[in-house]
Amino acid sequence: MLTVCKLEPIEGGIGVREGEPRAPEAGEILIKVAAAGICGTDMQIYLWAPRMRSRMTLPRVMGHEVSGVVVEVGDGVEKPAVGDHVSLESHIFCGDCRPCSIGKAHLCNNIRYPGIDIDGGFAEYITVPHQIAWVNPPEMAHNIAAMMEPFGISVHASQFGSGVAGQSVLINGCGPIGLMNVATAKALGATLVIACDLNPLRLAIADTMGADRVVNAAEEDLAAVVQQMTVGEGVDVAIEYSGSDAGFRASYENVAKGGDVRLVGAPPEPISVDFTQWLRKCPTLHNIHGRRIWDDWVTASELVLSGKVDLSPIMSHTLPLAEGLRGFELIRAGEAVKPLIVPDG
Repeated sequence: MLTVCKLEPIEGGIGVREGEPRAPEAGEILIKVAAAGICGTDMQIYLWAPRMRSRMTLPRVMGHEVSGVVVEVGDGVEKPAVGDHVSLESHIFCGDCRPCSIGKAHLCNNIRYPGIDIDGGFAEYITVPHQIAWVNPPEMAHNIAAMMEPFGISVHASQFGSGVAGQSVLINGCGPIGLMNVATAKALGATLVIACDLNPLRLAIADTMGADRVVNAAEEDLAAVVQQMTVGEGVDVAIEYSGSDAGFRASYENVAKGGDVRLVGAPPEPISVDFTQWLRKCPTLHNIHGRRIWDDWVTASELVLSGKVDLSPIMSHTLPLAEGLRGFELIRAGEAVKPLIVPDG
């Protein structure tokens, strides 16, 4: 089978090569991959970010945003069954540590990931522990099902803290999950959603996803727009996706007194914070990591299956495995939002 792998410990260092499916052992399932999305973590692997260098053993088949059909199950597996259509939760949780025992498996102390710690889904087949498979109805398109894992992060960010219902929301950073969060916030009852980014392509999609106002921070003063649209108060909820120092500060500066700042995209380097100003404004800072298993999956599925959220505008390209490297190049050039690798072309 064809696979897209990280082969060399350098920037780039990715190639398409032949591999062999691995038969599932006890507690595992073998999935025929139908679609797999390229995400920010895959780009960090491509760029060979420091946290990947210290963790990954090469070569490694990449990809963790996966949908497909179960074709074989190992001993002891009752669910999912052969023939089930599934999406994958990317957190391989142990089920035994304290976070797992108190309903926080997404914060498992022994977390592992497909595409990082085990071979991932940029392949024709993937073998994974059965407990990370979410069963979808057969009518859900595989391209949509492949985006359910990142979509769950937007659901988590929207439902955490004070939620979004009846509140004004700033989505700062319109990558794929930020764009999803525009639609999620609207579907869950936000009264106002402002989306901010530097990329015109992403901002155009934010408008399609339902943003009440889009702001290109290179051309407009975000603070002035927020002040005008919130009668000088600031937004109730600021959700930070950009992963930049400037984005972190913009989220704090534009949130109302006593509001929520929810941090999803973490700055790659330490930044200074004036906590005297934070104390005066008194926002609540929430750190959003992954999705709550399986709480956020339930909500995410309901939003998609009910038609309240349409994820299709996020999908910018579909590429066969043989052309998988092009997806990384498109993202790096700012010409793609969410490329999907589709093994059958």
